[in-house]
Amino acid sequence: MIKFLDLQKINAQYKAELESAFSRVLNSGWYIQGEEVKKFENAFASYCGTKYCIGVANGLDALILILRAYKELGIMSNGDEIIVPANTYIASILAISANGLIPVLVEPNRYSYNLDPTKIEEKISPKTKGILAVHLYGNLANMMAINEIASKYNLKVIEDAAQSHGATLNNKKAGNLGDAAGFSFYPGKNLGALGDAGAVTTNDDNLNSVIRSLGNYGSHEKYKNDIKGLNSRLDELQAALLSVKLAYLDKEISVRRYVAQQYLSKINNYNLILPQITNDECHVWHLFVVLVKDREKFQSYLNEHNIQTVIHYPIAPHQQKAYSELNHLQFLITEEIHQNIISLPMSPVLTQEEIEYVIDVVNKYTV
Repeated sequence: MIKFLDLQKINAQYKAELESAFSRVLNSGWYIQGEEVKKFENAFASYCGTKYCIGVANGLDALILILRAYKELGIMSNGDEIIVPANTYIASILAISANGLIPVLVEPNRYSYNLDPTKIEEKISPKTKGILAVHLYGNLANMMAINEIASKYNLKVIEDAAQSHGATLNNKKAGNLGDAAGFSFYPGKNLGALGDAGAVTTNDDNLNSVIRSLGNYGSHEKYKNDIKGLNSRLDELQAALLSVKLAYLDKEISVRRYVAQQYLSKINNYNLILPQITNDECHVWHLFVVLVKDREKFQSYLNEHNIQTVIHYPIAPHQQKAYSELNHLQFLITEEIHQNIISLPMSPVLTQEEIEYVIDVVNKYTV
């Protein structure tokens, strides 16, 4: 079976360094908010080109804390609205509603799968305070257009960069293209921990200070609590493991781009719609998604040929039971995407033989 993502094989490449990092943390006797976290935060901030990186427990918390901090700073209030793509993973929307804010869903561009800037302004109201731009599947949203709109209406721009570590636009990386960004280091991400982990990046002094406090029980100094916070901290072990893997991120991205280029240039089955890109540097290929009608038939066909696939994501957020208040809405492009999308194997450890086998099997698929 060609795995969709072989995490064991990916991490096995760095086994000796990961084990050394584990031993270092184990023997240190210090497991929360120590030198390993500081080291990783500094390294990841430098990588992204930002002034600050704040390690947190996971990617959802990263987004929740950004919006919560804006509320603490008086920039947002309960009932304010945040523009967000309708076809994102539900976590983007959960972060908004968790803060008493209102998600305003906007259709994506059907070719990039990202928020369509031409449809944003019609959804802006006096209550709109921010745009949550999701870099879906590893492809940067149109940040130049989004930032231009945000500047016009004095809105905050938050990047959901959970899938886009290392993606670059005009020599600036994901995480440094808005006012703040939330990252996930879930094991399956391009930069993945060996458990849950996340981070916020920003250049804003005040936001950095408030988020650090919020994620540490609302405290900058132990037992002195200035605001009502929560417990969301990157632990020493995951930070140490991430430091190891960060050193290899660009190498792995280059392999992902090679795999994607092979797919794009050699898959010629007209039953599939392949992803489209305008700039290779903007996409880090966390996922390689295609659109195909009768998706279940296509998935079964590939499975019969020992090719594992995954559907990201089968149900649109506005059709989820959790958001029953949005169930009456229609987003035709979003619904088409969620009904027909499927992800082919994509990882930095696919062999040339496996890549060519996937291409050959896909090209032989008939409806």
